[in-house]
Amino acid sequence: MSTVIRIRVGNFKCTLAACAAFCTSIYAAPVSAAPPTPVENGLQYQDVFNLEYATSPQASPDGQSVYYERRSMDIMTDRIGTNIWTVDLDGGNHRAVLSGKAQYRMPRFSPDGTRLAYLSNEDGETQIYIRWLDSGDTTRVTNLDRSPSNISWSPDGKQIAFTMFVPEPGPSLFKMPAKKPKDAKWAPDVGVTDKLTIRRNGAPGYVPYGFTHVFVVPTDGGTPRQVTQGAYNHRGAVSWVPDASALVISANRNENWDRDGRESDVYKVSLADGSVTALTSRDGPDGSPIVSPKGDLIAYTGNDDDGLTQQNRDLYVMNMDGSGVRNLTAGLDRSVGNVQWNADGSGLYYSYVASGIRVVAFTNLAGNGRVITEELGGTSLGRPYAGGTYGAMPDGRIVFTQRRTDRPADLAVVDRIGNVTTLTDLNGDVIGHRRMASVERIAANSSVDGREVEGWLAKPAGFDPSKKYPLILEIHGGPFSAYGPMYSSEIQLMAAQGYMVLFANPRGSTSYGADFANLIHQNYPSEDYNDLMDLVDTTITRGSVDEDQLYVTGGSAGGIMTSWIVGKTNRFRAAVTAKPVINWTSLVLTSDAGVGTVQTWFSDMPWNVPMEYWQSSPLSLVGNVTTPTMVLVGTRDYRTPVSESEQYYTALRLKGVPTTLVTMPNTDHGLASRPSNLIRKVGNIIGWFKKFEGDAPTE
Repeated sequence: MSTVIRIRVGNFKCTLAACAAFCTSIYAAPVSAAPPTPVENGLQYQDVFNLEYATSPQASPDGQSVYYERRSMDIMTDRIGTNIWTVDLDGGNHRAVLSGKAQYRMPRFSPDGTRLAYLSNEDGETQIYIRWLDSGDTTRVTNLDRSPSNISWSPDGKQIAFTMFVPEPGPSLFKMPAKKPKDAKWAPDVGVTDKLTIRRNGAPGYVPYGFTHVFVVPTDGGTPRQVTQGAYNHRGAVSWVPDASALVISANRNENWDRDGRESDVYKVSLADGSVTALTSRDGPDGSPIVSPKGDLIAYTGNDDDGLTQQNRDLYVMNMDGSGVRNLTAGLDRSVGNVQWNADGSGLYYSYVASGIRVVAFTNLAGNGRVITEELGGTSLGRPYAGGTYGAMPDGRIVFTQRRTDRPADLAVVDRIGNVTTLTDLNGDVIGHRRMASVERIAANSSVDGREVEGWLAKPAGFDPSKKYPLILEIHGGPFSAYGPMYSSEIQLMAAQGYMVLFANPRGSTSYGADFANLIHQNYPSEDYNDLMDLVDTTITRGSVDEDQLYVTGGSAGGIMTSWIVGKTNRFRAAVTAKPVINWTSLVLTSDAGVGTVQTWFSDMPWNVPMEYWQSSPLSLVGNVTTPTMVLVGTRDYRTPVSESEQYYTALRLKGVPTTLVTMPNTDHGLASRPSNLIRKVGNIIGWFKKFEGDAPTE
């Protein structure tokens, strides 16, 4: 049996030559190893097309049932379909309200509870509809040429507010001197823009000229009226003042809004004359305003901009004129969201993520709070991100999307004393008979500073501790985000192929406080590499890991870290880097997220501190790479543009490292947003790993 030397290098902030002096460990590896054994009757690739999950629950007016969006995979269109369903709070009377081939989403009850507004594309373009609950009669309210969003009833039920993009003529420098003759085939006219951000991930081509504005439309039909004006975007939720004379919104209406994406304030907009009154004015993001049931207070989220990359948003209340501001979550050290008033306006519900788990909490107006439930999740089918939504019932019960590690979200209800009742079973027919992987918590003390870092280990069904299993390290994106003990089709499919899968929250991850997240502020990638290696080592010490069959993969920030890892160590047999950033200089000048990245992730512009960008770029380590590394990307990715992946693929090819470039046509940064692409993503990752099962890594 031959051996190879595996070099594991610590934090890299130096030249490649100096890096070699920091070798920390040597590993012995056999030439070959036993391949993983697929789980009999584990999750199958084709099962992905049959998965469903619940999201966005809305309390019925009588408080006895809940309406929600039921999302399912459509094998014919290869898309996620959304229908509106309802279920009583005892689990009975579960039925469809609006369903079919069209999309039905964003259900919103009228103030008197007699009607339901919603969005649908049943007539082609997405429009606003209203359904009378007693008769089932439905009418289309709008005839828009753009998709509306953020629909909100007026307190008197006579109007609906919404937001919509409004195109405007862009800048023009020249007009052709002659009119194009009929049937002439000229080249398309030039595109001209002076916007700072010229692309948006998920949208084809260049960003169209125009802005998102707020509208109101009569609920008995009529012409929508644009309420906001100016060269600003007004994209957030809309709330009404009690007498329906004005709207409360948030927006970035500052002169340099395109260079300061974090800034926003809360405004009141008069419906009579369109005048705009600022209710907040600090340096930082204030948003998601919601007027109290009594109409005397406005709740909103926000924070002072301290310049750090990761910032926690707190929950505030203020008087209707912007006075009397109070912070209700000052001691939380977590970022709050999804704020909802209770029925009598005496307090607020909100959610946040703690240690990878989303929770719902309640606070009274004095800031005294408590956790309601820690069971939210299940709304991310691909990877195990800490998600989940909820809806507050009039009697204080909370309906929420319930997390499990072995299936996507069902609806559940929790009462005032913490009793939880599951209301739906959306996937029992699909995976109830499957043998799913178990998930357990794992933690390690970082070799950098002793901090505890947390992760989770998925074990194949029928796990036998006396056997050795290959291990996949799967790394989350962000990097300011968090994994948790949630359902994940990708993790379950990997485990069904016989792999143990480690997914974790190294430093930089959210849900552990601002200080933990900002350990990588202007220092990324860095010691988060060490945290991940410490978790791998801890997993190995538990036994049952075939140390010669270690694999690593991740997407977006996880792709960055995967590329960083193979530049630091060759302990992994094979790697797959998905949609990575390889060169930070090219990234900030081509990505739709480049503005925010250059302003907070680095100390200055790339032309002023070029080595700072280079030393944080995985491309700087490509000379060290020997690990067979596949590169995976969507051809329409504008977040981590395809050119980043192409650079890395070409560099690996030039160096002679085994590599393959896998591209998903017409796919943006959300590689697994379509069911077939989720399957292709996992299938190609596993296919790459299997290709190198019998080959030991080389020095």
